[in-house]
Amino acid sequence: MKPWVGNIFSGKVPIAPLVVFRIVFGGMMAISTIRFMLKGWVAELYIQPRVFFPFYGFEWVKPLSGIGMYFVFGLVLVTSLMVMVGWRYRLAAALFFLSFTYIELIDKTNYLNHYYFVSLVSFLMIFMPAGRHFSVDAWRKPSSTKLIVPVWSVNLLKFQLAVVYVFAGIAKLNGDWLLQAMPLKIWLPAKSHLPLIGPLLEEEWVAYAMSWGGAAYDLFIVFFLLNSRTRPVAYFFVIFFHALTALLFPAIGMFPFIMILSTLIFFPPAFHENVLNKISRIFRIKWPSEGSERQDNYRLAPVYKWFMVTFVCWQLLMPWRYLLYPAPLFWREEGYRFSWRVMLMEKAGYVSFHVNDPATGRMGQIANHDYLTPQQEKMVATQPDMILQFAHFLAVELKNQGLTDPEIRAESWVTLNGRRSRPFVDPTVNLVHQQESFLPKTWILPAE
Repeated sequence: MKPWVGNIFSGKVPIAPLVVFRIVFGGMMAISTIRFMLKGWVAELYIQPRVFFPFYGFEWVKPLSGIGMYFVFGLVLVTSLMVMVGWRYRLAAALFFLSFTYIELIDKTNYLNHYYFVSLVSFLMIFMPAGRHFSVDAWRKPSSTKLIVPVWSVNLLKFQLAVVYVFAGIAKLNGDWLLQAMPLKIWLPAKSHLPLIGPLLEEEWVAYAMSWGGAAYDLFIVFFLLNSRTRPVAYFFVIFFHALTALLFPAIGMFPFIMILSTLIFFPPAFHENVLNKISRIFRIKWPSEGSERQDNYRLAPVYKWFMVTFVCWQLLMPWRYLLYPAPLFWREEGYRFSWRVMLMEKAGYVSFHVNDPATGRMGQIANHDYLTPQQEKMVATQPDMILQFAHFLAVELKNQGLTDPEIRAESWVTLNGRRSRPFVDPTVNLVHQQESFLPKTWILPAE
């Protein structure tokens, strides 16, 4: 192995960056969970809906009833606080990952890129020694304190952040984003009421500038953060970019703040040690100045090496799986999720489901709102896998009502990035006989 490769994966580094990341991550997750519960979204999204849309392969994941979902969110809150203070750290990290990811898998209606990011990071943190310093665990057992940790634990977090940014930038290298300034040309004028910057948002050139600027930011910001000379200026742009995003698109919630604080991992250990020293002075806490590190071997153990190689390869290959499906991606959305495609399109439409009973010849149309929440109705109209799932749900419902072999067909019209509305799925196909799989869906109609 070349020396620089060995330094990246088998070297050692002060634990301070890992500790600050643990505190920031746990704190942000606690705030996000409290915000989610106070807004009433637990009941709205996970208790009240009649139908749920699990991810393919995770159909066995079901929501708990009533108080059960509040218990799960309470577990997320408690374990995020435990991660933040470093109490029973590994157990807390594992329970946080399992409970948070369980919630995420219940219904793809609520999918967001930053939920996926949180699941990945919390999974990585299970294997990291982030609770060995500046933590309740270290205070209770001073002999467990570590001031030096394997460098891969910090570099893997940097890698995960780099994946988010770079692939988000690559995803923006398309004609709609760069040549048509879509969908910003649709979204920005709707924010013209904002003070100071409002009138500018109505200018077309601003949409183009933000489209090209956003692509350049995502593609290159990590490389500037890795360079000590450009890091301070780069971090200023991190704050500016995400603050502007939070202002213009408040619906994305805590994601901008999570990214602003997570990106601190790119700063050198001295910066993080200074942060920890300031916290120590404020709360008048004394921590060991030396750690029991002499017995540690900082070469990467085989099990961790294979884990890292698998994780890295998965992260690098997953965003490209859309190439296995027919184009265009934004129309079909096969291979779209879990690929860091952030706010790239304005897609809307409607879908109606028509039922035929071959035994009697009777036909009818489903009232979608009898089964779906407004958000689910919006998503089902443009997501082919959700159209299929809802058709299968309806088939079961109708069979329970006495229909022996109902036929269900969908008529859907969709508009993408300001184009005229077009038929989305083949209205002649009986969706009851179509099975979900990783294969391309032949009943999706062409975009043009």
